[in-house]
Amino acid sequence: MSSHKILKIAKPDPSLQNTLSRKLRISTILAQVLINRNLADPNEAQKFLNISTDNFLDPLSFPDMQKAVSLVKKAAKNKDKVLIFGDYDVDGITAAALLKETLAKLGIKALHYLPHRIKEGYGLTKNIAQAAKEMRVKLLITVDCGISNHARVEELKRAGIETIITDHHEPATDKLPEAAAILNPKIKNSGYKFRELAGVGVAYKFCQALAGSTLSEELDLVSLGTIADSVPLIGENRIIAREGLKQLPQTKRPGLRVLIENAGIQDKEFTSTYVSFILAPRLNASGRMDTAETSLKLLLSDNMDEAEELAEALEGYNRQRQKVEGKIFEEAQDLINREVNFKEHKVIVIAKEDWHHGVLGIVASKLADMFYRPAIVISVNDGVCKGSARSTKNFHLFDALFECRGFLDSFGGHAHAAGLLITKDSIRDFRDNINRLAHEKMSLEDLLPSLDVDMELGFKDLNGQVIEELELLEPFGAGNPEPLFYTRNLRLKGEPQTLARETLKFWVTDGDLTYQAIGFGMSGFKESLLSADSFEMIYSPRMDSWRGLDSVILEAKDIILR
Repeated sequence: MSSHKILKIAKPDPSLQNTLSRKLRISTILAQVLINRNLADPNEAQKFLNISTDNFLDPLSFPDMQKAVSLVKKAAKNKDKVLIFGDYDVDGITAAALLKETLAKLGIKALHYLPHRIKEGYGLTKNIAQAAKEMRVKLLITVDCGISNHARVEELKRAGIETIITDHHEPATDKLPEAAAILNPKIKNSGYKFRELAGVGVAYKFCQALAGSTLSEELDLVSLGTIADSVPLIGENRIIAREGLKQLPQTKRPGLRVLIENAGIQDKEFTSTYVSFILAPRLNASGRMDTAETSLKLLLSDNMDEAEELAEALEGYNRQRQKVEGKIFEEAQDLINREVNFKEHKVIVIAKEDWHHGVLGIVASKLADMFYRPAIVISVNDGVCKGSARSTKNFHLFDALFECRGFLDSFGGHAHAAGLLITKDSIRDFRDNINRLAHEKMSLEDLLPSLDVDMELGFKDLNGQVIEELELLEPFGAGNPEPLFYTRNLRLKGEPQTLARETLKFWVTDGDLTYQAIGFGMSGFKESLLSADSFEMIYSPRMDSWRGLDSVILEAKDIILR
């Protein structure tokens, strides 16, 4: 068994390495990793390594922030009813919870509205103006949505309801909704120096301005939505994620405490992986299978008994989600085998009757990972079709959908994730056109899985001090990947062990030094390793603590056999 991944090894820069190493008093290994992340300037690199809440940008640098704050304070003074309109994913739910709590401290007991994913879809719903009018709402605040809802904002305006939009999605055009205030770092002339905030990040900046303080104690909630939404963990997102991950194990929120305990990670040192793969799927589950109200109630709950009941309901939704997702994923693969010609189709576009809308995004993500090309999964229902799209790193989904907008009823999203509405009759033409676009934009190499390797090392270069230095780069995630290294001329030492979930555990030596390695999902390499004279390995090093002893362990990402 041999590697099928393209290795993209960063070109070393010894001169810059030495400059950074000397000025920051760090190893040349960490220096090269920083260079690879475009942090060659010592001041910028120092700021990246030593972030704190003191580095937060001024929320008032949003041009409409003062106006938005004034509108809320006016509502508080007049005792006007305020409605928070959110979204059904973790980003939207955490944003709604954060804003609801902040407004409560200003004396506003805000109402909220979370749309039903299947019945209503994403964004301001058709009936929102009428619903808000019936609630006697004077001010509506969106979180994680609204930037593309021109008609709905106009309807609210005609109904005498002012709207504040807080969103982070790309606007489809330069023309913006006629809201009273818009807070979105991605709009033209936003005035805000950091574009990549999640929806909850934008809501957080709004809450900072409302409270007149940093609100550091709320970062457990903000980090959840930020990490779950896979925004780049750089800039302010890095501060939010790092500080929030410190708070999560000690959170005072009953709902989060119960969720963490039920997942069995209460005594762990939190990483972004725990949020992405353990907490976020549970919080997303209710919005995928039914209504997101259960998750919002859990985050807002101040009662342990209620929290335990809600957390158990989420566990049930998550089990249901896994079952439905597994069935659709199998059907999607069968459809791809029958319908997709990989020579012609650089973008997978598949559609089937009555697929559950709540899991389309997860299935699209799995397909994109499996086939290493963008995947768009569409559920057909009475001629009106909803789809979720996920991309690979070299294909900008939002831009592609914009160019194919003539075939779509609506769309929205980011570079790597998007949603769309399309009529059944338009699917074939849409498939042809987005693939024509992909042929223009993507090379053959873009369709092959690759690994971005930071540096070629010898085992003599690795030690506990270097690995501790590399931990300064955490938390890892989108935009800040875990460092990868490459070592040649390795040999197996002893018999590899196959563990649960196709995990391979083995000892590897360069002749002088021997380290333990672990490869998740790599049990298929066992026989080949036993017969190989030598091999090369791409890995992430970390310290492993067991029974009070620290030792170096290498997490293998790929093995090249010789």
